Amino acid sequence: MTISQTATTSFKVEALQAVHNFGPTLPDTFKIALYTASASIGPTTTVYTATGEISGAGYTTTGQDLVISISPTYGNNANNIPTAFASFANATWPNGTFTARGALIYNASKGNKSVAVLDFGSDKTVANDTFTVIFPTPDANNAIVRIS
Repeated sequence: MTISQTATTSFKVEALQAVHNFGPTLPDTFKIALYTASASIGPTTTVYTATGEISGAGYTTTGQDLVISISPTYGNNANNIPTAFASFANATWPNGTFTARGALIYNASKGNKSVAVLDFGSDKTVANDTFTVIFPTPDANNAIVRIS
């Protein structure tokens, strides 16, 4: 199986159809679920799936809610191209005991439609400790969700 980091193809289309609301007024509920290396998630993933999702102490199936840290805004990226972006606060699972290889961000308010797949690059293991997904700097060059 494979995990391919990307904004999902369906999300790109749905963004143009105004399906997803990142705020600031009444934003949708976005979630992040963690997956094992046996998961098969990537550009063609259209909705949340439990197939390949991790299990273990400190983790609940379907993952957890994400907090929008930057509502949609814009700035110029390093190439001076105007770029719209939004981002989330880091996601943490305290007292976790599990191994994760990647994650799926999805919109629970809109039928669990996928947004993006994260590939951690290798298995990440935690044993009775805090597992944290650290999102990149929320700016026009690095934000997890950006359109140039």
